[in-house]
This record gives sequence, structure tokens and C-alpha cells, in this order.
Amino acid sequence: MTDRPARPEQPPGLRARGERAQPERGSGSRSGPRSPRLLPRWLDPYMAALAGTVGLAALFPASGSSARVAEVACDLAVALLFFLYGARLSTRETLAGLRHLRLHGLVLAATFGLFPLIGLATALLTPVPLTGPLQTGVLFLCLVPSTVQSSVALTGAAGGNVPAAICAGTYSSLAGLVLTPLLAASLLGSHTALSADGLLRIGLQLLAPFLLGQLLRPWIGGLLSRHKRVLTPVDRGSILLVVYTAFSAAVSQGIWHLATPLALLGLLAVLLALLAVALAATGLGARLLGLDGPSTVAAVLCGSQKSLASGLPMATVLFGTGAGLMVLPLMLYHQLQLVVGTVLAGRWSRAPATAPAGRIPAALTGPDAPPAPG
Repeated sequence: MTDRPARPEQPPGLRARGERAQPERGSGSRSGPRSPRLLPRWLDPYMAALAGTVGLAALFPASGSSARVAEVACDLAVALLFFLYGARLSTRETLAGLRHLRLHGLVLAATFGLFPLIGLATALLTPVPLTGPLQTGVLFLCLVPSTVQSSVALTGAAGGNVPAAICAGTYSSLAGLVLTPLLAASLLGSHTALSADGLLRIGLQLLAPFLLGQLLRPWIGGLLSRHKRVLTPVDRGSILLVVYTAFSAAVSQGIWHLATPLALLGLLAVLLALLAVALAATGLGARLLGLDGPSTVAAVLCGSQKSLASGLPMATVLFGTGAGLMVLPLMLYHQLQLVVGTVLAGRWSRAPATAPAGRIPAALTGPDAPPAPG
């Protein structure tokens, strides 16, 4: 039997609905012996690389002239990321997805309405007070758009509406280019460097490369689609560079003493509660809007996720060298949403493929439901 190629976007340890388990190489497979794994199966290699980058910045932070070089390289990497986002986005598919208006409205309302309100509430309801940068980071996390890649992969694995998930994540990302900086200016105030010059920088570093990518898509879109695997290290390498630059600045400023073990435990508790509230609220909203089962799965997964790929570059533009610990909540939440989303998608994939209109899958209301807040 020939092995089927693995889906590149699929989270580790999760098989799509109806997909058979693949035989282990080296035990009757024709593919030859499998090379030994360097990391345990439960650990996402990308998150391991992010953790390693933070450790590298803590031990060998960029300073002086090297810090200036890192900042320039970081700015170029952010511009490249958004150029690639624009070049990959299919305008035709984006417009075709407008028919799922209730689903997209729910995702946008959760991403840019519910999340900011919860973020503001955490300052009053958190049992363990968070240090200034961590609390600001939690609020910034709540302003970041939804993700596309992991939402789509998890929705497909759970048997949900994949085209709707693609469009929902895309619309959220597009709205985030405008709404995230505006919300940050309103809610974070003095923590951001937003002014007329700051808005111009956002336009030049984020919007301009994105629009340029859209304009060049007819000529380079096919080339990018054929070389996705080659471009993946470019995407992830750019994010790692952003992380290294931000945490190097934090270490150089002596900010790490604020991240006490008690503060980190409090942060983890806040993020878990935030994810639980988002899952429960989007599930309830889908039921009230009368979405069918597959669309509900897409709404819940898209409405509860936050984009690391968009959030980290935005943080460097909004906070500059002060990003540091402010991006730590986003990095931790990203890992939590992958773990919880993988578990939920695996359980939902064993439920009926469709649910009656106006009802949500039993996994959202039965014993497999996400924990209720409080």
C-alpha cells in the first residue's frame, strides 16, 4: 500500500475525518526506514523553534550596531510577509465567500468586539495581577485578527465548512489591517507609538506591501502556489526574526524581572479562561444565528483563534522596541488554541457529518463541550 502525502497545514497528531492511519515506515512500508524524530510527537516543531529563539535572545541579545541591523532586517521581513499575504490571496475566492454573511459577521464580532471587551475585563477580574507589559500583551492579543491556516486545517479535520473557514479567516485578516491599529490606539493609548507618523509607517510597512502583492498576483500568484513548501521557511523565518528582535530589546532593557513565576501562572490561567469564553460564546452565537453543523464548526474555530503570523509583525510596528513581553501572551495563546482545537476537532470528527439546521454539534453541548468560564 502506498503512503498518502500528509497535509502540510494539518496540526501535528491529527488526522482528517475518514482518513486511515498510515503504516509506519520501516515496518512493511516501501518507503524505507524512517529517520529518528528529534522532537516528541506532542511538541509542535515551530513552537519549539519559537521557544528556542526566545532562549537565544535571552542568552545573546542583539545590542548596539547589531540591534540596529536586526531592526532593519525585521522591518524588511515584516514587509515581505505582508507582500506574500497579498500575493497569495485570491480575490475571486474571497468575493465568492460573501454568501456566508451570518458566519462572517459572527467571526468578526467575536474577533474585534467580544475579545476586546474580555481583554478590558481581565484587568479587573484577574485573581493574580499581571505585570504591566503582560497585561498590555493580553489586551493586544484580544485585538489581533483570526488566523487562516490553523483554522482551515482544524475545520477540515473536524468535518466543518472549509470554504467558509478560508473566507472567514481571510476577512478577519483584511479587517485587522485597519481595525487592529485603530483599536490599539484607542485601548492601549500611551503604550503604542501611534501618531500621524506611526499611521504612515503602518501604511508603508503593512498595507502597501499587501496591496502590491495583490496587484502582482496575476503574474506571480501561480508561481507562489507551486512553491509553497519553499516559501514556508521564509514565512516562519521572518516570524522568528521578529521574535528575536523583540525579545532582544526586552532583555537589553532589563525587563525580564517582571515575568515572575506567579505572573506567568496568572497569565496562563487568564489565557485558558479567555479561550474557554471565546469557544462558548461563538458556539452560542452560531446556535442563535441558526447556522448548520459544518458552518458552526467553522465559526467556533475561526472566532476563537488569533493569528501569530499577523500579530507579531503588527506588535513590532505598534510597540517598536517595547514589544518584548507584550507578545508573550500571543505566543502562549497560539499554542493553547492549537492544542485545544486539535482535541476538539478530533472529537467532532467522530460526530455525524452534519447537524440539523439551527443546532450545533453535540460535542459543543454534551460532555465534550469546552469548559464554561468561571
